[in-house]
Amino acid sequence: MSTRIIHIMMEALPRILTQCVKVTIPLTLLSFFFGLLFALLLALVQVAKIRVLKDLARCYIWIFRGTPLLVQMFIIYFGLPSLGIMLDAFPSAVIAFSLNLAAYNSEIIRSAILAVPAGQTEAAYMVGLNYRQTMTRIVLPQAARIAFPGLFNALIGLVKDTSIAYSITVIEMLAIAKQSAARYYEPFAMYCECAFIYLMICTFLTKLQTYLEHKLEWKTVVEEEGGARNAGSGEPA
Repeated sequence: MSTRIIHIMMEALPRILTQCVKVTIPLTLLSFFFGLLFALLLALVQVAKIRVLKDLARCYIWIFRGTPLLVQMFIIYFGLPSLGIMLDAFPSAVIAFSLNLAAYNSEIIRSAILAVPAGQTEAAYMVGLNYRQTMTRIVLPQAARIAFPGLFNALIGLVKDTSIAYSITVIEMLAIAKQSAARYYEPFAMYCECAFIYLMICTFLTKLQTYLEHKLEWKTVVEEEGGARNAGSGEPA
């Protein structure tokens, strides 16, 4: 690698990292937060016994899972102004990512809720808990553990998907890399540098996911009793 390319990459790195902190990370976190809330609502609607709401939720999921994310983003940013709805680029990207993510995450959450044994819900009703208490105290805490790997994978995927936000003029990492590539006529070096930063972010999130999954693992009664006996006898668990 020539000295010129190294100099160019070092000069572009602060600008790319600045946009990572100012745009890419906030875009990811906001989109994931709102998408997760909407996904939870969609999942609860689907497991409820209200047919009309369930059909509406299924229709929403069908549409957003069956159309490209980039097209959805274009409709929100370029299409809505024709209806008199004007949105800036960043809010448009947040809305597009959130709505798209909700369609996928709702299926993860729904399957996690259905994976909780029905007997636990019946037992909760038997001791006098209502629907809200049963969901918040019994079902959702267990479903959260089941859904965690899938939801975290969606977060990692979202980090990479934010790169297409530059197509609606959001100045994030890839947009800066593209500008630097046009300025210095070194597209290979600039895009590789941008890809490396995405790789480091996703690697960190993968390590964090592994750590949190270990913390969220259920311990069986046998393991807990074995650990208690070993602790009492002074032997390593």
